[in-house]
Amino acid sequence: MFSKNFAILFTLVAAVINTPVSLAFPSYASLAGLSARELAEIVPRLQASDPPNPPGPLKFNGTKLVNDRAHPWKPLERDDIRGPCPGLNTLASHGYLPRNGVATPTQIINAVQEGFNMDSSTARFVTYAAHLVDGNLVTDLLSIGGKTRKTGPDPPAPASVAGLNTHAVFEGDSSMTRADFFFGDNHSLNETLFKQFKDFSNRFGGGFYNLTVAQELRHQRIQESIATNPTFDFTSPRFFTAFAESSFPIEFFVDGRNPVRALSMDNATLFFRDSKFPVDFFRAAAPTGGTLAVEIFNAHPIAAGKNVNGINTFTPDPTSADFSSFCLLYTNFVTKTVGGLYPNPTGVLRRNLIINLGFFYDAIDGVGCTELFPYGKL
Repeated sequence: MFSKNFAILFTLVAAVINTPVSLAFPSYASLAGLSARELAEIVPRLQASDPPNPPGPLKFNGTKLVNDRAHPWKPLERDDIRGPCPGLNTLASHGYLPRNGVATPTQIINAVQEGFNMDSSTARFVTYAAHLVDGNLVTDLLSIGGKTRKTGPDPPAPASVAGLNTHAVFEGDSSMTRADFFFGDNHSLNETLFKQFKDFSNRFGGGFYNLTVAQELRHQRIQESIATNPTFDFTSPRFFTAFAESSFPIEFFVDGRNPVRALSMDNATLFFRDSKFPVDFFRAAAPTGGTLAVEIFNAHPIAAGKNVNGINTFTPDPTSADFSSFCLLYTNFVTKTVGGLYPNPTGVLRRNLIINLGFFYDAIDGVGCTELFPYGKL
């Protein structure tokens, strides 16, 4: 009997060890950075989807109650996913996004417009940029959180590739409330940094997070990362998303009926810690998105760059885009970021890359950038 049971146990262990990784690969996990062998094994097992055209602007784009009966806050269930963006976390916890934290780009664009009144172009630009890096382009799904992975030539095992956590893209160093990647957990709320967020709001904003606080806190976090993080990277696209991150609480977390764009600490706690809209919360009065980022930058200008040889070795990077070269942001993102993650896509992956890159460009069409086709045209 013992030998029979041992044989069964050995068989089960062997089966687990030798199970192809593709069988455990989540439908929302990013394919970015995987080898040709891994892609050949995983992609055929996924349910391929044709990416639909993105939704347009809201028909009614004024302020309205968004913490309503149709969107009650609910606590997390066991397998629900949350990530580094308090706005998306809140939208999921109120049901504007699927509560499990896995959504399509269309669902995300609709949610940020309905819940926060984000400008349509901004919503499409940031969503497709995130999807191209962190989403599953075959299934058209994206999780709002997940285990951290880094871009580069040595990607981790596929099971760890998921969510808005590709380092130095949207998640990045010098976050206001999340630790730098170098120090470990870079997606959960860091209580020390949140305490600093409140302290700066008290010192510079009379207890509220406003434009002045955003300018001073953004400068402080950059200086802290330069002085403590030997791998600090503040180049494009993180250069842009860091300043946008500082502006979003003013633009989206303040009640749309309030003419004073200042976020109270009680409401900041609800958004950042609890992923919850305040009671009787109305969205922004008009479509907006990232309009204060340049004002925050102008208070303490800094060149895009990184620590090149340990702490306090911050060096400007002339190849990185900045606020004076927006089209370079687009070019670098398409050719370096996306191109580096997907060097030789084929089949449905190539097709969906082309489609999503088209949606990404359409969000900025009219600003004068030349559209790029690194994978050709359909």
